[in-house]
Amino acid sequence: MVLEHLISECKKNNPKAQEQLYRLFAKKFFGVCLKYAANYADAQDNLQDGFIIIFKKIEQYSGKGSFEGWAKRILINNALQKYKGVRFMEVLSDDIQDIDVEIDDENISLDYLMQIIQDLPDQYRIVFSLYVLDGYSHKEISEMLSISTGTTKSNLHRARLILKEKIENKTETNLESSAK
Repeated sequence: MVLEHLISECKKNNPKAQEQLYRLFAKKFFGVCLKYAANYADAQDNLQDGFIIIFKKIEQYSGKGSFEGWAKRILINNALQKYKGVRFMEVLSDDIQDIDVEIDDENISLDYLMQIIQDLPDQYRIVFSLYVLDGYSHKEISEMLSISTGTTKSNLHRARLILKEKIENKTETNLESSAK
């Protein structure tokens, strides 16, 4: 397979193979970086830094499991490093119920959704992305960020409330515009 050959060549520090591997995954991995960055420029930096780490650690990739999953984990961990030691909001209540955000308006684009996720405060965006977009559990998130599971639940709850409010405001604005 082509990927296995590229990985093998990257393990030999072959610059052409590294470039090909980068080109193969850069777009997809940029999306991962964007979820955890405060802005586009930070996401680009995280992508570059992440690939440097991937190439340094590629010897550790044993071929068990998907390369993409292994590399994605490196990218996420790299992006989260800048938040290590940052004090995340304390939990107000451990009895927070998850809310479901339903989108009834077909006029809400994926670009808009990504924009409002990107606009969330760091602690909310990171927890939301880890939990909702990447499927980590509250326990895993609490370990990754060195915060309590109550704090992860609180941050997720607040992120969902903010997103729900922005979506509702957008829906109301769209309805008002179409009524004129």
